[in-house]
Amino acid sequence: MSDSLSVRLGERIRETRLALMMLTRLPAGSFPLPPPPMTAARWAFPLTGLPVGLIGWAVLAGSSALGLAPLAAGVLALIAMALATGGLHHDGLADFIDGLGGRDRARRLEIMRDSRVGSYGALALILAVGLGAAALGALAEAPCSAAALLLAGVGSRFAMLLVLDGLPPARADGLGRMATPGRPDRSAWLPGLAVLLLLCLITGVSGVLAVAAMLGTAALVARKARAALGGQSGDVLGATQLCAETAGWLVLSAAL
Repeated sequence: MSDSLSVRLGERIRETRLALMMLTRLPAGSFPLPPPPMTAARWAFPLTGLPVGLIGWAVLAGSSALGLAPLAAGVLALIAMALATGGLHHDGLADFIDGLGGRDRARRLEIMRDSRVGSYGALALILAVGLGAAALGALAEAPCSAAALLLAGVGSRFAMLLVLDGLPPARADGLGRMATPGRPDRSAWLPGLAVLLLLCLITGVSGVLAVAAMLGTAALVARKARAALGGQSGDVLGATQLCAETAGWLVLSAAL
């Protein structure tokens, strides 16, 4: 292996580790040297859905094998994935929905900074968890269930990357600002897109429909964020991921 190839491979590994650190609570080591810039790790954001989806599938399949009811298996799979991500995306959804109740842009952003969860955010979480658990329970015995959960995990984070690149930052700080490149770089989409295409080959038409649903859901969240906030933030990205993933699960549960 040439020195230049070895250096590039080392950089990609460091960027993948940074993406895991930012979007999950999975062990990814530490950086004795300064970490790579967040913008350089954007390409790996969709790939963090692979280990999270695999964890969810393992718990779902194991619970089903033990004879648990589908809904119980779905709830346990959700718990496992929430532990893997630290509930990061759930927090984003709650904050974003609460923020929409503000009277103007400044007030909405202020509400989203508040760590407390309001009634709108709590209701959004209840609905998201309920729909997600029911859909996952239906997927427990479905063919290609492992590929289905991986598809939803990668596809929802790919949709999140599209929103990150498609909207300007709503704040002067935070994840939405740190991960936004100075100029568009669509090459960061290629790894996630390649994995999505591979998973669609396994899941067939059902997977294509699920990807369409995830992208459509992300577009709706992005449209609301632009109108209410003027752009994206870490909370918007978290809401995008969770809403898109839930939409993917729902379509896959009906189509597989």
